[in-house]
Amino acid sequence: MEDNKRIYKVNDDVPKKLLVPLGLQHTFAMFGASVLVPILFGINPGIVLLMNGIGTLLFILITKGKAPAYLGSSFAFLAPGIAIIQSQGFEYAQGAFVAVGILGCLLSYIIYKFGTSWIDVVLPPAAMGAVVALIGFELAANTVSGGSIGANLMTDTISSGDWLVFLVTLFTAILGSIMFKGFMSTIPILIAIIVGYIVAYFNGQVDLTPVREASFFTLPQFQLAKFSPEAIFAMLPVLLVIAAEHISHQVVTSNIIGEDLIKEPGLHRSIFADNFSTAVSGLIGGVPTTTYGENIGVMAITGVYSVKVIATAAVISILMAFIGPLSALISTIPGNVIGGVTFLLYGMIGTSGIRLLVDQQVDYSKSDNLILTSVIFIAGLSGLAIQFGSIELSGMVLSSVVAVILSLMIYLIKKAGWSNLE
Repeated sequence: MEDNKRIYKVNDDVPKKLLVPLGLQHTFAMFGASVLVPILFGINPGIVLLMNGIGTLLFILITKGKAPAYLGSSFAFLAPGIAIIQSQGFEYAQGAFVAVGILGCLLSYIIYKFGTSWIDVVLPPAAMGAVVALIGFELAANTVSGGSIGANLMTDTISSGDWLVFLVTLFTAILGSIMFKGFMSTIPILIAIIVGYIVAYFNGQVDLTPVREASFFTLPQFQLAKFSPEAIFAMLPVLLVIAAEHISHQVVTSNIIGEDLIKEPGLHRSIFADNFSTAVSGLIGGVPTTTYGENIGVMAITGVYSVKVIATAAVISILMAFIGPLSALISTIPGNVIGGVTFLLYGMIGTSGIRLLVDQQVDYSKSDNLILTSVIFIAGLSGLAIQFGSIELSGMVLSSVVAVILSLMIYLIKKAGWSNLE
């Protein structure tokens, strides 16, 4: 069956009248999760919206406009970051963010000098596909909890109204992705959010008080980072996690858009841009940034990969940091609306990992491939947590570490001629 959707490739010209709604779609997709991180850190989200937008524009510039990616707040830094904040304060967590970002930039130079052939050693396809799938599958619980601020359907009493909004939003996104044609086929997520919001409003679940009370102009709260060896050391293991996450995101985005981003613009450019944004954000009061799975899901569903659309979303995020009523309006979107769209988006990310396994023709008659994928899935989904001082490895973080260690172990066994596969 032929797909009649209009595909906008990375450097395609998108009609100017479409840029704002397509950009808003990306902004809405990232908003709930991205703003949740500064709330958990106990800081004002305004600086984070600003640095997400600036970081995304830097990413587009550094990758020469060839890698569509939206940079939102990273969850990988949460556990050690909260521990540092509790013991030393947020300024020292900022210093640790900066240090990890700088080390990530140094990693990009190593990649530039030595290439990317090592990726198949530390993350062969059987491991990479599982890690990519876990990016979506680990987030699955957030769809039930609403994935948003101020709404947690897992702990609060779930009313019939909650389910109504959730299901209306979800099925609008599903049916829109399948049935919409023309321009509407490019914004099914935005339409689903608008429809869900309207239903929630008439269901008495939207409070517009923050919009009415918001000052028109607001100024993000800037503060300089402080540095301590203890905080930096506690944060260092996150570097492995964000490197694996970044590579996985680039691989899954490559599969979606049909271009090899690892080769062009190059992994060294994209991983430098990602970490440079983290360092700049941490230096002046923001949180670490990362390429966002929600926005990868939007591209997968809509077929719109244009960096001009991503850049428009970044500009919208920057404006939100300064225009009070705009950011307040988006913050009133109920959790069950965000949950309805992320239910589909996170699933699309998970199935992209499975698609990677299929496209790479991973042979599961070989025990090493079977073991790699199996152990990585269970490590990420079992709830297992390993504590190292103030650092807890669990979920996607733990599975990334397990993927690298297990892949290296199997590679060395094969190299030594000890494998029964030879």
